[in-house]
Amino acid sequence: MKKEILRNRIRALREKLKNLEQDTVWVLQPENRRYLSGFKAQDLLFTESSGSLLITEKSALLLTDSRYTLEAEREAVDFEVVTLKKGLIESLPDLLSDLGTRHLGFEEGYVTVEAHKGLLKGLRKMGTRPKLTPFKGLVEDMREIKDAEEIRFLKASGDLMSKILADVIPRIKPGRAEKEIASEIEDRAREGGAEGLAFPSIVASGPNSALPHAAPTTRKIREGEPITLDVGVRVEGYCCDMTRTIFLGKPKPEFAKIYRIVRAAQLAAMEKVLPGAESTAVDGTARGMIRDEGYGEYFGHSLGHGVGLEPHERPRLGPRNPVELKEGMVVTVEPGIYLPGKGGVRLEHMVLITRKGPRILTRDDHFYDF
Repeated sequence: MKKEILRNRIRALREKLKNLEQDTVWVLQPENRRYLSGFKAQDLLFTESSGSLLITEKSALLLTDSRYTLEAEREAVDFEVVTLKKGLIESLPDLLSDLGTRHLGFEEGYVTVEAHKGLLKGLRKMGTRPKLTPFKGLVEDMREIKDAEEIRFLKASGDLMSKILADVIPRIKPGRAEKEIASEIEDRAREGGAEGLAFPSIVASGPNSALPHAAPTTRKIREGEPITLDVGVRVEGYCCDMTRTIFLGKPKPEFAKIYRIVRAAQLAAMEKVLPGAESTAVDGTARGMIRDEGYGEYFGHSLGHGVGLEPHERPRLGPRNPVELKEGMVVTVEPGIYLPGKGGVRLEHMVLITRKGPRILTRDDHFYDF
């Protein structure tokens, strides 16, 4: 990530600070940390952080431990890297005192009750009592609109995943296990230079394809049944998310029918993905078509979601909580129909919103015209 892009993000965050009560923000979410600092280390567990940020109008600290010091100094060039000699919560009171913090804002979803209690206890011992206030969405708001560098990485992840599926799908034969295909996708992602998978691959065949988030099993694939592949990779931290439902041989008429409905709903909804559109209206386009065909109860999830440093992020394209879509957002469009005990169909494109219409970032063309 270019240094000037990172500097612009810190400037933008500091502009936000001018309108907030907090004079210091504590950033712990791994994706927000990377977005602001360029520090790539991942958190292995929710309770085990590789680092966090303390940002004020004048200071930018990256707090980590000796395992990550060299990596942090190399990647977070505009941050003062502080290698903690004791635990993070134990260290914070002294650091906040040095910064002159009067009011600390922290990411409410990433500070446990235990950590909050420990911080309050440490501040009382120090005699330092800055106010603590949770916040939500401060950095996520910034991340909704992708800059040119982010779009380049998202396109690269889409290109790589599209190539992998184009290679893997022709190799899917009756008798192969779902887990075997999922492993092949992971191997090809690694060979192709991906940082890793964006999420565990979904390979779901037959009745398993009626489960939107099915985990691959030892089930052997058969002719004529739906096979749903929901897959993604990371390139420079940025995710791809795409889904195809394929068939080996001729599908049963019922599945050919629901495939036609899902594909028509996807295409119609994508035409609505424009700057100024409301997310609920885009969702309603696909949902209404599926409902009118008599399958409304079998489409339970939202139409789509944002994609970036996380495979699922803002904005959400759902039937509730409308948001205005804007140029530079990257979202998925993924309607589905799921028949319990039988199987399902889901089709997903990842698209960039532009003034000229949606720009598809997942180019694989394994679609049918039944």
